[in-house]
Amino acid sequence: MKLLLDTHIWLWSLLEPDRLSENGRQTLRRAETELYLSPISIWELTILASKGRVVLTCEVEEWVDESLSRVPITEIPLTIQAALEANRLKLPHHDPADRFIVATAKTFELTLATADTRILNARLCALLPNA
Repeated sequence: MKLLLDTHIWLWSLLEPDRLSENGRQTLRRAETELYLSPISIWELTILASKGRVVLTCEVEEWVDESLSRVPITEIPLTIQAALEANRLKLPHHDPADRFIVATAKTFELTLATADTRILNARLCALLPNA
């Protein structure tokens, strides 16, 4: 399975693994699961850390480097196609990060791991719910 991690799933997997469902934890651990992360998630992390909503033990840049070296994860690029797809999405909210992440999953035909009920209910791409 090719799995794009929504920002919160990526962060939970590293900082609060108990928040992941048993199915989610098992899927992330499977050797055949390919993990992908959007640069939008890094951008979201910087915002969350600056607001104190995510507390890290070091600077964001250092934390990102360390976390990416611990878990085999591939950076998925932002593309023109994903940007155009983000504009076409019929999401019930206008969060730009969610738009880019969902559009990236659609563009690259990845399954999106998320707990976001708005994304899950919209069913705009292949999904792995954290349930």
